Amino acid sequence: MNRGVLNAIGAYVIWGFLPIYWKALQQVPALQILNHRVVWSLVFLAILISARKNWSPLRLAIRQPKIVLVYGLAACLLAVNWLTYIWGVNAGFIVETSLGYFINPLVNVLLGVLFLREKIRPLQWVPIGMATAGVLYLTFSYGSLPWIALVLAFTFALYGLLKKTAPLGSLHSLTLETGILFVPSLLYLVYVALQGSGIFIEYNTLTNLLLVFTGVVTAVPLLLFGAAARSINLSLLGLLQYIAPTCQFLIGVLIYNEPFTQARLIGFSIIWAALFLYWLESFLAHRRASRLAAAD
Repeated sequence: MNRGVLNAIGAYVIWGFLPIYWKALQQVPALQILNHRVVWSLVFLAILISARKNWSPLRLAIRQPKIVLVYGLAACLLAVNWLTYIWGVNAGFIVETSLGYFINPLVNVLLGVLFLREKIRPLQWVPIGMATAGVLYLTFSYGSLPWIALVLAFTFALYGLLKKTAPLGSLHSLTLETGILFVPSLLYLVYVALQGSGIFIEYNTLTNLLLVFTGVVTAVPLLLFGAAARSINLSLLGLLQYIAPTCQFLIGVLIYNEPFTQARLIGFSIIWAALFLYWLESFLAHRRASRLAAAD
Protein backbone atom coordinates (compact mmCIF):
# COMPACT_ATOMS: atom_id res chain seq x y z
CA MET A 1 0.00 0.00 0.00
CA ASN A 2 1.59 3.29 -1.07
CA ARG A 3 2.07 6.36 1.10
CA GLY A 4 -0.66 8.34 -0.66
CA VAL A 5 -3.30 5.73 0.13
CA LEU A 6 -2.16 5.59 3.77
CA ASN A 7 -2.39 9.39 4.00
CA ALA A 8 -5.93 9.33 2.58
CA ILE A 9 -7.05 6.55 4.92
CA GLY A 10 -5.50 8.41 7.86
CA ALA A 11 -7.37 11.62 6.98
CA TYR A 12 -10.73 9.92 6.50
CA VAL A 13 -10.42 7.78 9.63
CA ILE A 14 -9.66 10.87 11.75
CA TRP A 15 -12.65 12.68 10.23
CA GLY A 16 -14.76 9.57 10.76
CA PHE A 17 -13.98 9.39 14.47
CA LEU A 18 -14.31 13.13 15.17
CA PRO A 19 -17.85 12.69 16.59
CA ILE A 20 -16.28 10.96 19.60
CA TYR A 21 -13.97 13.96 20.09
CA TRP A 22 -16.83 16.47 19.90
CA LYS A 23 -18.95 14.32 22.23
CA ALA A 24 -16.13 14.55 24.79
CA LEU A 25 -16.69 18.33 24.65
CA GLN A 26 -20.48 18.05 24.91
CA GLN A 27 -20.53 20.25 28.03
CA VAL A 28 -19.10 23.15 25.97
CA PRO A 29 -21.56 25.20 23.82
CA ALA A 30 -21.08 24.51 20.10
CA LEU A 31 -20.33 28.17 19.34
CA GLN A 32 -17.49 28.19 21.89
CA ILE A 33 -16.06 24.97 20.44
CA LEU A 34 -16.17 26.52 16.96
CA ASN A 35 -14.28 29.62 18.06
CA HIS A 36 -11.69 27.62 19.98
CA ARG A 37 -11.26 25.48 16.87
CA VAL A 38 -10.53 28.60 14.81
CA VAL A 39 -8.10 30.12 17.34
CA TRP A 40 -6.11 26.97 18.09
CA SER A 41 -6.06 25.90 14.43
CA LEU A 42 -4.39 29.19 13.51
CA VAL A 43 -1.87 28.78 16.33
CA PHE A 44 -0.98 25.25 15.22
CA LEU A 45 -0.80 26.18 11.53
CA ALA A 46 1.37 29.22 12.27
CA ILE A 47 3.81 26.98 14.16
CA LEU A 48 3.95 24.59 11.18
CA ILE A 49 4.57 27.37 8.65
CA SER A 50 7.19 28.96 10.90
CA ALA A 51 8.96 25.62 11.24
CA ARG A 52 9.02 25.33 7.44
CA LYS A 53 9.99 29.02 7.05
CA ASN A 54 7.39 29.34 4.30
CA TRP A 55 5.36 32.50 4.90
CA SER A 56 5.91 33.98 1.41
CA PRO A 57 2.76 32.49 -0.26
CA LEU A 58 0.61 34.08 2.44
CA ARG A 59 2.36 37.44 2.17
CA LEU A 60 1.72 37.48 -1.57
CA ALA A 61 -1.91 36.40 -1.16
CA ILE A 62 -2.95 39.04 1.40
CA ARG A 63 -1.73 41.81 -0.95
CA GLN A 64 -4.40 40.81 -3.48
CA PRO A 65 -7.93 41.86 -2.41
CA LYS A 66 -9.66 39.43 -4.81
CA ILE A 67 -7.83 36.46 -3.30
CA VAL A 68 -8.60 37.64 0.23
CA LEU A 69 -12.28 38.00 -0.72
CA VAL A 70 -12.42 34.44 -2.07
CA TYR A 71 -10.84 33.05 1.08
CA GLY A 72 -13.09 35.25 3.21
CA LEU A 73 -16.14 33.64 1.60
CA ALA A 74 -14.54 30.21 2.01
CA ALA A 75 -13.90 30.98 5.70
CA CYS A 76 -17.58 31.86 6.23
CA LEU A 77 -18.71 28.61 4.58
CA LEU A 78 -16.21 26.66 6.67
CA ALA A 79 -17.46 28.30 9.88
CA VAL A 80 -21.08 27.44 9.06
CA ASN A 81 -20.07 23.86 8.19
CA TRP A 82 -18.04 23.39 11.38
CA LEU A 83 -20.72 24.91 13.63
CA THR A 84 -23.51 22.82 12.07
CA TYR A 85 -21.44 19.65 12.37
CA ILE A 86 -20.39 20.23 15.99
CA TRP A 87 -23.92 21.19 17.02
CA GLY A 88 -25.43 18.24 15.12
CA VAL A 89 -23.10 15.72 16.74
CA ASN A 90 -23.62 17.01 20.28
CA ALA A 91 -27.39 17.37 19.82
CA GLY A 92 -27.69 13.68 18.91
CA PHE A 93 -27.80 13.87 15.09
CA ILE A 94 -24.61 11.99 14.14
CA VAL A 95 -26.51 9.81 11.65
CA GLU A 96 -27.89 12.89 9.89
CA THR A 97 -24.44 14.51 9.79
CA SER A 98 -23.10 11.37 8.11
CA LEU A 99 -25.87 11.67 5.51
CA GLY A 100 -24.55 15.12 4.61
CA TYR A 101 -21.14 13.73 3.73
CA PHE A 102 -22.63 10.77 1.87
CA ILE A 103 -24.52 13.07 -0.52
CA ASN A 104 -21.73 15.69 -0.73
CA PRO A 105 -20.01 14.11 -3.80
CA LEU A 106 -23.23 14.29 -5.81
CA VAL A 107 -23.73 17.93 -4.78
CA ASN A 108 -20.17 18.54 -6.02
CA VAL A 109 -21.15 17.16 -9.43
CA LEU A 110 -24.24 19.37 -9.56
CA LEU A 111 -22.29 22.52 -8.65
CA GLY A 112 -19.67 21.62 -11.25
CA VAL A 113 -22.38 21.65 -13.91
CA LEU A 114 -23.98 24.87 -12.69
CA PHE A 115 -20.87 26.96 -12.05
CA LEU A 116 -17.95 25.38 -13.92
CA ARG A 117 -19.91 24.20 -16.98
CA GLU A 118 -18.67 20.67 -16.49
CA LYS A 119 -20.45 18.09 -18.62
CA ILE A 120 -22.33 15.24 -17.03
CA ARG A 121 -22.50 11.96 -18.88
CA PRO A 122 -26.12 10.82 -19.40
CA LEU A 123 -25.84 7.89 -16.98
CA GLN A 124 -24.59 10.20 -14.21
CA TRP A 125 -28.03 11.82 -14.01
CA VAL A 126 -29.43 8.51 -12.73
CA PRO A 127 -27.55 8.52 -9.35
CA ILE A 128 -28.16 12.28 -8.98
CA GLY A 129 -31.89 11.68 -9.45
CA MET A 130 -31.80 8.72 -7.05
CA ALA A 131 -30.02 10.75 -4.36
CA THR A 132 -32.60 13.52 -4.75
CA ALA A 133 -35.37 10.93 -4.41
CA GLY A 134 -33.68 9.56 -1.28
CA VAL A 135 -33.53 13.00 0.33
CA LEU A 136 -37.17 13.67 -0.58
CA TYR A 137 -38.18 10.31 0.88
CA LEU A 138 -36.35 11.08 4.12
CA THR A 139 -38.02 14.52 4.19
CA PHE A 140 -41.51 13.05 3.89
CA SER A 141 -40.78 10.20 6.32
CA TYR A 142 -39.27 12.60 8.91
CA GLY A 143 -42.02 15.12 8.36
CA SER A 144 -39.28 17.74 7.98
CA LEU A 145 -36.34 18.53 5.73
CA PRO A 146 -33.03 16.86 6.83
CA TRP A 147 -31.54 20.35 7.06
CA ILE A 148 -28.39 19.36 8.97
CA ALA A 149 -27.36 16.98 6.18
CA LEU A 150 -28.19 19.50 3.45
CA VAL A 151 -26.36 22.38 5.14
CA LEU A 152 -23.26 20.20 5.59
CA ALA A 153 -23.39 18.89 2.01
CA PHE A 154 -23.92 22.26 0.35
CA THR A 155 -21.56 24.34 2.51
CA PHE A 156 -18.73 21.84 2.01
CA ALA A 157 -19.45 21.58 -1.72
CA LEU A 158 -19.49 25.38 -2.11
CA TYR A 159 -16.32 25.57 -0.03
CA GLY A 160 -14.67 23.09 -2.39
CA LEU A 161 -15.92 25.06 -5.40
CA LEU A 162 -14.27 28.25 -4.10
CA LYS A 163 -11.04 26.41 -3.29
CA LYS A 164 -10.96 24.91 -6.80
CA THR A 165 -10.22 28.32 -8.29
CA ALA A 166 -8.05 29.66 -5.42
CA PRO A 167 -4.24 29.64 -5.70
CA LEU A 168 -2.99 28.53 -2.26
CA GLY A 169 -2.22 24.98 -1.12
CA SER A 170 -4.08 23.30 1.75
CA LEU A 171 -1.72 24.49 4.53
CA HIS A 172 -1.62 28.15 3.52
CA SER A 173 -5.28 28.34 2.50
CA LEU A 174 -6.50 27.00 5.86
CA THR A 175 -4.11 29.38 7.62
CA LEU A 176 -5.55 32.34 5.72
CA GLU A 177 -9.14 31.21 6.35
CA THR A 178 -8.61 30.76 10.09
CA GLY A 179 -6.64 34.01 10.11
CA ILE A 180 -9.65 35.84 8.68
CA LEU A 181 -11.88 34.34 11.39
CA PHE A 182 -9.30 34.70 14.18
CA VAL A 183 -10.09 38.20 15.48
CA PRO A 184 -13.89 37.76 15.76
CA SER A 185 -13.36 34.31 17.29
CA LEU A 186 -10.90 35.63 19.88
CA LEU A 187 -13.15 38.60 20.70
CA TYR A 188 -16.09 36.25 21.21
CA LEU A 189 -14.10 34.02 23.57
CA VAL A 190 -12.93 37.05 25.54
CA TYR A 191 -16.54 38.31 25.71
CA VAL A 192 -17.97 35.02 27.07
CA ALA A 193 -15.08 34.81 29.55
CA LEU A 194 -15.87 38.33 30.86
CA GLN A 195 -19.56 37.42 31.06
CA GLY A 196 -18.68 34.41 33.20
CA SER A 197 -20.07 31.87 30.70
CA GLY A 198 -16.74 30.90 29.14
CA ILE A 199 -15.66 27.30 29.64
CA PHE A 200 -11.93 27.60 28.99
CA ILE A 201 -9.76 27.58 32.17
CA GLU A 202 -12.92 27.61 34.31
CA TYR A 203 -13.55 23.91 33.60
CA ASN A 204 -11.41 20.81 34.22
CA THR A 205 -7.94 20.23 32.76
CA LEU A 206 -9.10 17.54 30.31
CA THR A 207 -11.68 19.87 28.76
CA ASN A 208 -9.10 22.64 28.44
CA LEU A 209 -6.65 20.27 26.71
CA LEU A 210 -9.34 18.98 24.35
CA LEU A 211 -10.18 22.57 23.39
CA VAL A 212 -6.51 23.39 22.73
CA PHE A 213 -6.07 20.26 20.61
CA THR A 214 -9.04 21.15 18.37
CA GLY A 215 -6.39 22.89 16.29
CA VAL A 216 -4.44 19.66 15.84
CA VAL A 217 -7.47 17.48 15.00
CA THR A 218 -8.53 20.11 12.47
CA ALA A 219 -5.21 20.62 10.71
CA VAL A 220 -3.70 17.11 10.69
CA PRO A 221 -6.38 15.35 8.55
CA LEU A 222 -6.45 18.30 6.14
CA LEU A 223 -2.69 18.08 5.69
CA LEU A 224 -2.88 14.30 5.21
CA PHE A 225 -5.65 14.78 2.67
CA GLY A 226 -3.65 17.43 0.81
CA ALA A 227 -0.66 15.08 0.60
CA ALA A 228 -2.88 12.20 -0.59
CA ALA A 229 -4.57 14.30 -3.28
CA ARG A 230 -1.19 15.03 -4.85
CA SER A 231 -0.07 11.41 -5.01
CA ILE A 232 -3.06 9.17 -5.87
CA ASN A 233 -5.70 9.41 -8.58
CA LEU A 234 -9.03 11.10 -7.92
CA SER A 235 -11.15 8.00 -8.52
CA LEU A 236 -9.37 6.14 -5.71
CA LEU A 237 -9.53 9.22 -3.47
CA GLY A 238 -13.26 9.49 -4.20
CA LEU A 239 -13.82 5.87 -3.22
CA LEU A 240 -11.84 6.20 0.03
CA GLN A 241 -13.77 9.32 1.06
CA TYR A 242 -16.75 7.19 2.11
CA ILE A 243 -14.67 5.86 5.03
CA ALA A 244 -15.48 9.05 7.00
CA PRO A 245 -19.31 9.12 6.79
CA THR A 246 -19.42 5.33 7.19
CA CYS A 247 -17.49 5.60 10.47
CA GLN A 248 -19.71 8.48 11.58
CA PHE A 249 -22.85 6.53 10.75
CA LEU A 250 -21.69 3.42 12.64
CA ILE A 251 -20.62 5.52 15.64
CA GLY A 252 -24.02 7.20 15.77
CA VAL A 253 -25.96 3.92 15.61
CA LEU A 254 -23.70 1.51 17.50
CA ILE A 255 -22.03 3.70 20.14
CA TYR A 256 -24.52 6.51 20.79
CA ASN A 257 -27.66 4.46 20.02
CA GLU A 258 -29.23 6.99 17.68
CA PRO A 259 -32.50 5.73 16.17
CA PHE A 260 -32.28 4.12 12.75
CA THR A 261 -35.85 3.40 11.74
CA GLN A 262 -37.11 1.46 8.76
CA ALA A 263 -37.89 4.74 6.99
CA ARG A 264 -34.30 5.90 7.52
CA LEU A 265 -33.02 2.56 6.26
CA ILE A 266 -35.01 2.92 3.03
CA GLY A 267 -33.90 6.54 2.48
CA PHE A 268 -30.24 5.81 3.22
CA SER A 269 -30.35 2.68 1.03
CA ILE A 270 -31.57 4.73 -1.95
CA ILE A 271 -28.69 7.19 -1.42
CA TRP A 272 -26.12 4.41 -0.92
CA ALA A 273 -27.31 2.76 -4.14
CA ALA A 274 -26.99 6.11 -5.92
CA LEU A 275 -23.42 6.52 -4.69
CA PHE A 276 -22.51 2.99 -5.82
CA LEU A 277 -23.96 3.61 -9.29
CA TYR A 278 -22.13 6.93 -9.53
CA TRP A 279 -18.82 5.32 -8.57
CA LEU A 280 -19.39 2.36 -10.94
CA GLU A 281 -20.22 4.65 -13.89
CA SER A 282 -17.16 6.83 -13.15
CA PHE A 283 -14.92 3.76 -12.87
CA LEU A 284 -16.13 2.30 -16.19
CA ALA A 285 -15.83 5.68 -17.93
CA HIS A 286 -12.27 6.10 -16.63
CA ARG A 287 -11.35 2.59 -17.81
CA ARG A 288 -12.78 3.26 -21.28
CA ALA A 289 -10.82 6.52 -21.51
CA SER A 290 -7.63 4.73 -20.45
CA ARG A 291 -8.10 2.08 -23.12
CA LEU A 292 -8.67 4.71 -25.82
CA ALA A 293 -5.58 6.61 -24.70
CA ALA A 294 -3.51 3.40 -24.79
CA ALA A 295 -4.83 2.57 -28.28
CA ASP A 296 -3.70 5.97 -29.58
